[in-house]
Amino acid sequence: QVRLVESGGGLVEAGGSLRLSCAASGSIFSINTMGWYRQAPGEQRELVATITSGGNTNYAGSVKGRFTISRDNAKNTIYLQMNSLKPEDTAVYYCNAGIATLSARYRYLEVWGQGTLVTVSS
Repeated sequence: QVRLVESGGGLVEAGGSLRLSCAASGSIFSINTMGWYRQAPGEQRELVATITSGGNTNYAGSVKGRFTISRDNAKNTIYLQMNSLKPEDTAVYYCNAGIATLSARYRYLEVWGQGTLVTVSS
């Protein structure tokens, strides 16, 4: 009924920038916190950044000062501006959101996107 679609991944040199987007679509009633997570090869999935519906943000220490998460509630979309990228930022980046649907307006489901690959070359 609802889905998240990420875009914007790709290959970039160290020190470069990328901007990821994640759009929610479907029978959406409400979305609370949205965020970005990443998973590098052989590693566990980890938090990158989150943003509440009110705009409060939270960042992993490893990206603070380099990445910026933002949100357009009218478009049900979040963004991740990634600057000063490092090879260790290489991972599949996943979008996550708590979404209440039109058929279950007070029950938030955790929804994940399919992921977008970010590769940073040294």
